Amino acid sequence: MDDATTSTDIRLREGSSIAQRLVMSAFAAAVALCFTPGLFTHDTLEIVISVVALLVGAGFVVGIMLAPAVVWIITANEILIGRQSPFGKLRTRIVAKDDIAALQVPGSKRVKARFQLVFTLTSGERLTSPPISDVTHVHDTVARIAAQFEVPNVEEPVNPLDASNPEMHLGEPLEAFPVRDIRIVALIAIALSAVPYATKLWRGWPPSHVDILLLPLGALAAFAVYRYANLVTGAFWVIRPSDIRVERLWGDGTPRTDHIEGPDVKTITVDRRGRSEDEHCIVTIRTRSGQRFRSPRIGSRVEARAVGTEIVRRLGIPAESDRI
Repeated sequence: MDDATTSTDIRLREGSSIAQRLVMSAFAAAVALCFTPGLFTHDTLEIVISVVALLVGAGFVVGIMLAPAVVWIITANEILIGRQSPFGKLRTRIVAKDDIAALQVPGSKRVKARFQLVFTLTSGERLTSPPISDVTHVHDTVARIAAQFEVPNVEEPVNPLDASNPEMHLGEPLEAFPVRDIRIVALIAIALSAVPYATKLWRGWPPSHVDILLLPLGALAAFAVYRYANLVTGAFWVIRPSDIRVERLWGDGTPRTDHIEGPDVKTITVDRRGRSEDEHCIVTIRTRSGQRFRSPRIGSRVEARAVGTEIVRRLGIPAESDRI
């Protein structure tokens, strides 16, 4: 269940689906099983490492599979909280309107476009809700809840992706790496590639083909760092009512700016770029000229879909191009 925008209730949900749990559990189990050959050796250290790896892997699998799903239903007079483990019973709790004394909306330190409701009850207890999935309407959601529960002095969250902003910001403004730092990293790459060769010469041993091969590879790595380091700074998107300004850096640190308008968009999709759909989803725009623009990381698929929907609305992207 997601945030309801067409009904009087607000619904918030947290917890992975069974399919996601199985995928993550299988990955953790596969990594742990890679250490099983060490159990059949006579080396005590390898046996200890294998046992520890298997125990850690089993712990991850159990933690992933047993993590509870939490649902909040916020009505005009109360909050209904449901909590259920995959193999347990549904536990519910009702928080009445009169029991709520204060409301805060802290942002996430890990994912900037993520906000949760923190209610302080008259008893002093603090309750933290699942994340607000529609990250483009956080201000409206918070104002609505504060009004219906009559909670005073609620500080408005700073949300760069809120639809009420004239400009929505994705990512952080870019700055080129200092030239001094780039040179230091390039020198380190050269030094590391020369260590095996220098060690062999120092000990009076003939360098192997691998040692000799590392020297030009180190030089190439140093050149790549010096020439292209700033390409890894990513992108900064400024989403305006009629276009998107995409700011990036060339390898030498000079700025590059592209503009995307509605008629230029061939397709707009929400994609996963990372380990999970809970934190590593982005918006991808393909233009009719063949260019592809990937946004900075947004968060979960639901959060990225909300941002993509707002982009479609602002740019007037036609329905046939919308793959969200």
